[in-house]
Amino acid sequence: MTHSGLQQPPLFDPAAVPAGPAIWSRNFRYYFTARSAGLLGHTMLPVAVSAGLIASGRGLGSVGLALACLSASFAGLVLLGGVLADRFTARRMMIGADLTNLTARALMAVVFFRGVGHLWQLCALMAVAGGAAAMFQPGAASTVPLVARDVQGANGVLRTSEALTALLGPALAGLLVGAAATGWVMVIAAVTYGISACGLAALRLGPVPAPPPGESLWRSLVGGWHEFRSRQWLWGTIVVWMFYTVLSTGPLLPVAAGVLVPLYGSTLFGLLSGAFAVGTVCGGLLAIRVKPLRPLAAGALALLAFPLYPLGIVLGWPVPALAAAQVLVGTGVTFWGVMWATSVQTQVPGEVLNRIHSYDVAGSVCMLPVGSALAGPAAAAFGPDVVLAAGALGALLVSGALLMSTPIRELRRVEGT
Repeated sequence: MTHSGLQQPPLFDPAAVPAGPAIWSRNFRYYFTARSAGLLGHTMLPVAVSAGLIASGRGLGSVGLALACLSASFAGLVLLGGVLADRFTARRMMIGADLTNLTARALMAVVFFRGVGHLWQLCALMAVAGGAAAMFQPGAASTVPLVARDVQGANGVLRTSEALTALLGPALAGLLVGAAATGWVMVIAAVTYGISACGLAALRLGPVPAPPPGESLWRSLVGGWHEFRSRQWLWGTIVVWMFYTVLSTGPLLPVAAGVLVPLYGSTLFGLLSGAFAVGTVCGGLLAIRVKPLRPLAAGALALLAFPLYPLGIVLGWPVPALAAAQVLVGTGVTFWGVMWATSVQTQVPGEVLNRIHSYDVAGSVCMLPVGSALAGPAAAAFGPDVVLAAGALGALLVSGALLMSTPIRELRRVEGT
């Protein structure tokens, strides 16, 4: 097996997807509905839980503990989710995860209606929700090539929906928490997972590649690691991305908040976050139309927009200029995300795709908390401007590293995707 990814034959055959629209086939419409509904329920959770705990008299420590249970469970189980999705099929795992999330949200509703008398109950349910997300996530990527012949266009549509739900979910949760009990937010979230499960159950998919029968879970996990390691463009990108999250994306939000909130207030800072979300919609729409021959190289060029925002803060740009920078950053990051997702989905064999995606997710997010945790001490030691400038420089170096790596730069798009 090649280690560069340059000589490997295309592993995704668009002709294997049933004839019909390149994107908006019957299967994709059901999948789009399911994914959008599930994401809406997911994005409502942090705001609803945070506001609900504070309203019930709990402190910030309780909020942090509950959210930590969610993220720790996801990070700890996502690799297992990839193995199980390859073994039992992604759709079954995703439906099971949705039904688990539905149950967890319903029980959370009961907890909040009763007043959160025992924090451990909510923490346990948050851990269940994180585990369900870990079981769902690997299949979310591997299903796309099964429901759309235009994989890149489908990813662009899904990223656009993801951006819109990221805007709508927290806002809706905040409004509902302000107008009614947090328990009703959980009821609505449970309904969204029911819609997602029904949409996934309605999919009509052909035969799905699977690992050899009788293979143990451990051997499946090790086999996925060998497949991951054998593709230099794949693991090379993840290694570079780990530096990106530590140096750039991890520190940006807390340090930017520490600089901008005292200057402009939390409302304007929230609007700047909204400008980033607008950019993610633009990036998704752009990725539907623009199909470069070398997708990872094009995505790396799009990431060159990232330094605009931290440098704008350092240079004291006015709010409109910072908002424009955020739109460009969101566009570039999302365009890269579509290029990356499409490359993985079309260059990796179906029988290991779920496992490789789980390694992708684990590697992509594992260093983000480190960057966020180091932001405060670094800003205190060197000043926020130095941290922001270092993040901007780090982003430039990351783009340069991606472009200088021949396996990454030269990876070609699979025709018809």
